[in-house]
Amino acid sequence: MKILLDIPDNKAISLMNVLRDISYVKAKPLTDSKALLLEEIKEAVEEMKLIKAGKKTARNAEDFLNEL
Repeated sequence: MKILLDIPDNKAISLMNVLRDISYVKAKPLTDSKALLLEEIKEAVEEMKLIKAGKKTARNAEDFLNEL
């Protein structure tokens, strides 16, 4: 099982030390850019769920590409 935790920087070092002392736990910190990427992917998936459920409307792909 994988778990993503959001911990204040001033508490992270002590928690990482505890986790590393547990033999069956593998813990490594995420870089800020990877954490941001994961958050953006999560938001995109949630938006897709809303679109599929009909609670939000999708943008036209051609309009999206024209913005780029």
